[in-house]
Amino acid sequence: MFPAQQDLTICFAHAAYQMQARFDLRQTGIRNFQVWNYDDFQKRVGEADVVVVSGMWKNDLIPAASKLKFIQSISSGMDQYSKEQLAAKGVRLCSAAGVNARAVAEHAIALILAVARRLPEARDNQHKKFWRGMIGDLTQREDELGGKTLLVVGMGRIGSHLAMLGKAFGMKVIGIRQDPGKGTNGADSIHAMGELVTLVPQADIVALTCALTPETTGLMSAAAFAAMKPSAMFVNVARGKVADEAALIATMQAGKIASAALDVTAEEPLPAASPLWTMPNVFITPHTAGETRAYEDNVIDILVENLDRLWKGDQVLRNQVL
Repeated sequence: MFPAQQDLTICFAHAAYQMQARFDLRQTGIRNFQVWNYDDFQKRVGEADVVVVSGMWKNDLIPAASKLKFIQSISSGMDQYSKEQLAAKGVRLCSAAGVNARAVAEHAIALILAVARRLPEARDNQHKKFWRGMIGDLTQREDELGGKTLLVVGMGRIGSHLAMLGKAFGMKVIGIRQDPGKGTNGADSIHAMGELVTLVPQADIVALTCALTPETTGLMSAAAFAAMKPSAMFVNVARGKVADEAALIATMQAGKIASAALDVTAEEPLPAASPLWTMPNVFITPHTAGETRAYEDNVIDILVENLDRLWKGDQVLRNQVL
């Protein structure tokens, strides 16, 4: 039975997000506390009926979480949770899917524009106090997006918004999704995931926006990278492991595609020894695509709605996973 409001304790677990502070502004009267590191989380998880968490979660915590009834994930990615173990303990689980869809899509288009307009190079030149002259070589100039083909891999909330932005810049958009029968979501055409390698040669920009699942792990394979145009750009705002990172590195080192823009990597933080750090045609942001000033409040909106549903005994929660 889900605890009544006066008996409930919520644990917010995140290393940076101001979840407790934003929640307390709502004056719910619900007991809550925030932990900022895993050691404290491990010590106090047994106090919580509800945990609001994302990357700090480890399934090793489940035996110690004796009161746990509900996890509200702070992120849309759910690969860190053992659904089998949580289900066995009767713990409900919801994602924050959609909470940052607009932000991630905007970040993806920002990465595309930054690379196309050579903004990272311009910033580097600024720091060197170097005023670059005009370029005669057409292949080395800034580029335009209009008329190009954008392949969006994953046509959920993020992908559909990115498709809309791509269309606004005059691009043709090809969409790929698990179930093409669910619609185009703004793309000019929609296809199944299994068609990726055959569609990649048509794209000037390949953008990953899908969730990480067993089916999408390594989806952007060595074969897919090999099929890209030499002039193409690769963009990843999904999860690092959706792409074969070793194949990406080999492709970039061999100069077989023009550029890559990455918000995510297979291991985060990106190891210092990774060649991706120093490649001149790779632009990296540190998994910040979804971070905005409104993020905490957007997650808390979902949390509050789900708490109301749990108190009412509703069987269906918002963004329900379990």
